[in-house]
Amino acid sequence: MRTVTDRERRARLARRHGLAPALRYADVAAATQAMTAWHATEAATVHLALHARVHDLRVEDVERALYEERSLVKQLAMRRTLFAFPRDLVPAAWGSASARVAAQEEKNLHKWLTAGGIEADQDGWIEKAYAATLAALADGVPRTTAQLRELVPELDLRFRMGAPDKKWGGEFAIGRWVIGTLAAQGRLMRANNIGHWRLNKPTWTLAETWLGEMPAPSPAAEGYATLVRSWLGTFGPGTETDLVWWLGSTKSATRAALAAVGAVQVGLEGGGTGWVLPEDPIATSPEPEVEPWAALLPTLDPTVMGWKERGFYLDAEDVAYLFDSNGNAGNTAWWDGRIVGAWAQAEDGRVQPIVRHDIGDAGRKALAVEAERLTEWLDGVLIVNVYKSRQMKEAVLP
Repeated sequence: MRTVTDRERRARLARRHGLAPALRYADVAAATQAMTAWHATEAATVHLALHARVHDLRVEDVERALYEERSLVKQLAMRRTLFAFPRDLVPAAWGSASARVAAQEEKNLHKWLTAGGIEADQDGWIEKAYAATLAALADGVPRTTAQLRELVPELDLRFRMGAPDKKWGGEFAIGRWVIGTLAAQGRLMRANNIGHWRLNKPTWTLAETWLGEMPAPSPAAEGYATLVRSWLGTFGPGTETDLVWWLGSTKSATRAALAAVGAVQVGLEGGGTGWVLPEDPIATSPEPEVEPWAALLPTLDPTVMGWKERGFYLDAEDVAYLFDSNGNAGNTAWWDGRIVGAWAQAEDGRVQPIVRHDIGDAGRKALAVEAERLTEWLDGVLIVNVYKSRQMKEAVLP
């Protein structure tokens, strides 16, 4: 069994993820196929992650893929995370990771109903709310959650969550959970965004309205195998631990999917076993070197969030500065295949790397070039982050 070095893995990351400037992709479609899916919990991540990987990208290119061509489709899936999937992967997600999340979401609905004083025939209440919500969108007009609450009384049922003195506590309408569960089930979809591209302000529509031809969800085992095949193409070699975490699934489902795609083992530097596709050349041949490169990646970028075991590109002592307490990555700065810090914006929109390591003149100059490129592209737009790392919060920009 061949052992793959950390340096090979970093070279592959640069090449397959299109992060080295000379290896960027030509368009949104090519970058999306390479990356499996984009994290979309923060709306700006999709745009910024694509900008890091695509030559001459415009905001309009991303908006067109999301809302006109609909070649990128937002779907709640792995680990209850919102992703923007290439359209052909959506049925696989529906039948596997999204179905798992939908079941969890429906279980939560019962809890919120109890909190809202509905204890009798909760299943009947939920089905009635589902039917009324779907009927309200049958005319094909996308609507916001607030607009749907005006049309469907069930969606305005109130319940209290958390302690009143907590910033996340208070009284809430159950509508967002009813709509979210229908979306996880693949019955509703996020349609046009009514706010700025950097903010999540979705409207909702029926899946068949948004997609036109309605594909059937894949059987669960087939769906997981499809996602695992794509993940191995993007992130392999990776460990079973990486895959279980990324899928948000079980070891048994992950192992079955690895077997279904015929994945083969390779050794990893420092011990451990990685998995790759059977046709992957790295199983028998070294990964070609890549010249040193710099990149500035956004919060929850798929490269940063693609593995759970990140030692080959991230120093353990940096985790507390670059990830929040739930393991969500903030903005990151990269040099020669490793995360070396973060980046933040000044009030005027200027992007500045915040480097935690001595990367030499070449590294500093390369990051400065990327900072200027991103500053110019943002053109004064300030990115608002929900998931802010300690390094981002503590940044003091001159």
